[in-house]
Amino acid sequence: MGPAGPDAAAARGARVFVGVGGGIAVYKVCTLVSRLAQAGAQVTVAMTPAATRFVTPLTFQALSARPVYTSPWEHIESQDPQHIALARSCDLAIVAPATMDLLASLAHGVTRDVVCLILSAIDRRLTPVLLAPSMNEVMWSQPATRRNVAQLEADGFTVLGPATGWQACRAVGPGRLPEPEDLLAAVCDRLAQRRSGAQA
Repeated sequence: MGPAGPDAAAARGARVFVGVGGGIAVYKVCTLVSRLAQAGAQVTVAMTPAATRFVTPLTFQALSARPVYTSPWEHIESQDPQHIALARSCDLAIVAPATMDLLASLAHGVTRDVVCLILSAIDRRLTPVLLAPSMNEVMWSQPATRRNVAQLEADGFTVLGPATGWQACRAVGPGRLPEPEDLLAAVCDRLAQRRSGAQA
């Protein structure tokens, strides 16, 4: 359903943080950011260094009409060196594609890139954090990945997918990033739940 449909209504006025990992599926995240912006969300994007090799920060800046974070050392909108203000202000965060490396960093509290740094300052008791894994089917089935996903779910993250299908490595199996429409629906569903809880 398009951004004007009821599925996207919960995004209007919401502050959404999108963390982008380095994988070929990053092109789907461009569509997600565009749909969220069209639905009236205020979208802030942060990218890992690997993500910038697939899509330029300028692309996400154009789609979101907001500055894009690419380094822990850049203070784009404030003098806050740890980006605590950004973490505290968002209504929801989503990481896509959440690569094997990103999942491992989050599971073990490693904050070398700006995406993990911002996520480390989000209180998941108050703000939903969605992870959308994307990787080769063998990487997804690795014991280390399974352990990390289990730990992340125990820590309060919500894992979306992955989907099953054709992959850029020419394999077919689990590991595909869900389609932008599915990611949008998941984001809007959680925003609606959050809004209903706040009004209760």
